[in-house]
Amino acid sequence: MPPSPRDFAMLPVLPKKTASMYTRDRVRLDADVYYPDAEGPFPVLLMRQPYGRAIASTVVYAHPAWYAAHGYIVVIQDVRGRGTSEGEFSLFAHEIEDGADTVEWASQLPGSTGQVGMYGFSYQGMTQLYAAIAQPAALRTICPSMVAFDLYADWAYEGGAFCYQNNLSWALQLASETARRQGDPEAYEALYAVAHAPFKVDPVCPRSELLERLAPDSFYHDWLSNPDPTADYWRRLSPKTYWGEVDLPMLHIGGWFDTHLRGTLRLYRSMAARSSYLQHLWVGPWAHLPWGRRVGSVDYGPAASSPIDQVQIRWFDQFLKGIDSELMYESPVHLFDLGSNQWRSLGAFPNPPKTPLWLASDGLAAMGDGHGTLTPQMGASAVDVDGGAAVPDSFVHDPWRPVPALGGHATVPPGPVDRAALDSRTDVVTYTSEPLADDLLIAGEILVDVCCNADTFSFDLSAALSEVKPNGTVLQFTQGYLRIGTHYPAQPAPRYTIALQPTCIQLPKGSALRLSLSGASSPAYPVNAGGGTLPADSQLIDARVITVSVYSGTTDAPSRVMLPVVKSVDL
Repeated sequence: MPPSPRDFAMLPVLPKKTASMYTRDRVRLDADVYYPDAEGPFPVLLMRQPYGRAIASTVVYAHPAWYAAHGYIVVIQDVRGRGTSEGEFSLFAHEIEDGADTVEWASQLPGSTGQVGMYGFSYQGMTQLYAAIAQPAALRTICPSMVAFDLYADWAYEGGAFCYQNNLSWALQLASETARRQGDPEAYEALYAVAHAPFKVDPVCPRSELLERLAPDSFYHDWLSNPDPTADYWRRLSPKTYWGEVDLPMLHIGGWFDTHLRGTLRLYRSMAARSSYLQHLWVGPWAHLPWGRRVGSVDYGPAASSPIDQVQIRWFDQFLKGIDSELMYESPVHLFDLGSNQWRSLGAFPNPPKTPLWLASDGLAAMGDGHGTLTPQMGASAVDVDGGAAVPDSFVHDPWRPVPALGGHATVPPGPVDRAALDSRTDVVTYTSEPLADDLLIAGEILVDVCCNADTFSFDLSAALSEVKPNGTVLQFTQGYLRIGTHYPAQPAPRYTIALQPTCIQLPKGSALRLSLSGASSPAYPVNAGGGTLPADSQLIDARVITVSVYSGTTDAPSRVMLPVVKSVDL
């Protein structure tokens, strides 16, 4: 259990002020500034965001006045081309220079000690990374939350598949803000209506006629037209390209059901491996927002309510005020256990040896419970024919009724869900273990090796891992996705590896594990048309019925789940 933050004396806070600065290319950026009503000087906390500074990320953080009451000057700034700031908004294009200029300006505010820390999540987390790249002298620490270190792999795409629902929803939000700034009520209302309606779009082609017409300069079109992770577009925009020797104390914050968890962990591991400063990591049971005790269909209890505001104050007190908060003596990694509903404190992010559970079946894993199993023994398939070749489990993906996305990190609403009804579909193959003889703690990255082939040039694999409770509830707690675009002969079956969302969960004795595989997760990702065309060039009318054959139970086709099982002695 992590130590509880200590109590802090609260100061009165003055009414917020509006202040402006000019960037090196003479663009005015506006900010709200909150001062303690007390004798200074005080360090500065800076948040830079694109949603209108009055919001100040209060969807997940305490109000800026709360931070000011703890003895900080708090600056909430509209980035270039957003809110009331001047200039043209271009996704992440100006954040290195603008971030550095803002840090320098904030450090010289009246009553400032000259030391600046940054906080914020999502885009506001990204602005911290970009500002840190410039290495402004006044920037002493950052608290990036839910960020993309590699913009392609941590945000825009997953497993080679375009993150359709999340990307389009965000693009509509940003385009709406642009229409508001331009005073175009018709465009704003059209974008607002689509953004707040049920997600009814072309399941195959993620192009948006509305965005193409009303927001032709949206980042969304660039993301769709750059499906290659090695494209110069991603190199130019990704923070990792410029990270170099950036070195600061950093508080990293993520959520098990956040769509950017891959980026949070990628950044943390990069810094923990080389930094000369303290790096702490907190991962809660949260989706992208909000950060509360109830996520999806589960109430994780009072411990799941976000402690991050108090954690950040302790962090800033240590690195901006020089107060010894004993952070140096604490475990650096704090993970919320989704099974025991408690925080676990570890010396490092867990990376235990992987324990395999092998897929086994009588060829009817798509026909309901009991046919497909997860077993610690390879070669346990019940039916062998033709000299030992196991009968594959075949499922048929029909684009007319693709398997829907359900919970997890990549769709709306996110979080843990009961997928018992979804697993009853015959286009979903399931493999279930025996009930656990003892509690099982899974913590870290989960891999699923699937030996399979399909009758089309390209196909998708969606994998979900769930706890099967004794009462029959099938609670999905992690999933992953992979788009495959190379044609292989039917035999031998090639192996594809799907990286599932990392997790930390203690499964109780009596529960079982289930792996579910299908050919779609719509609309979280575009439905694969099957012909190998890029999503932006695909047509719904061309979408094919795809038969996927999953092989298991033989040494030639060892499909398996690789679990990061943590022993109690390692905690």
